[in-house]
Amino acid sequence: MEDIDAIAVLQDPVRRRLYEYVAAQGREVGRNEAAEAAGVARTLAAHHLDRLTEAGLLESGSRRLTGRSGPGAGRPAKVYTRARTEHSVSLPARDYRTAAELLAEAAEEAGIDAGLCAAARRRGEALRGSAAPCRDLDEARRLLAARGYEPYPEDPDGEATAGRGGTVVRMRNCPFHAVAERFPPLVCGMNLALLEGLLGAGGPVRARMDPRPGECCVVVEDSKNNED
Repeated sequence: MEDIDAIAVLQDPVRRRLYEYVAAQGREVGRNEAAEAAGVARTLAAHHLDRLTEAGLLESGSRRLTGRSGPGAGRPAKVYTRARTEHSVSLPARDYRTAAELLAEAAEEAGIDAGLCAAARRRGEALRGSAAPCRDLDEARRLLAARGYEPYPEDPDGEATAGRGGTVVRMRNCPFHAVAERFPPLVCGMNLALLEGLLGAGGPVRARMDPRPGECCVVVEDSKNNED
């Protein structure tokens, strides 16, 4: 019931916009920024942000947004980030996570990593259908967003860029996070193969492993990057 209650909180359209904005930033967001992004007053934004925190969808803290310290730096402001806790609802109750973990454990014990990756690559190709290999990073971002990866562009210096651009696409969300935490080599390899199939082999865009804490283990880049 707790998951149902948490998800029900997002039925309010303003609350949903605030949640989606904070979740998409991948960093701490202050009340003023969130209010401006959602097009509402700061007091209303504060109410909804705190409600999202109470529901376990966001986490809150405080820091000085000016970056200064000492006298004259101002009081710490309340900031919000997306909670790492997962929420899911199945009616009637289903337990797909346990099934996935059991299958992953059996696959790891049997040493069938190669077979799993081959199946994942075929699934990615099936999801792509008759479409040509992904043409560029903008198209890759659209495909990844549709699969729930929450992609964002990054510039050569490793900084997230606003909007379009960047030479590498990273992903804030791993759709297989719960199982990947227990079986990282197996599940991350499967994820890479799935995305290779989805993006298309031999095209202008490729996927490769580049793990980063709290994010997907795979990144997508222009195929010309890092060529010898």
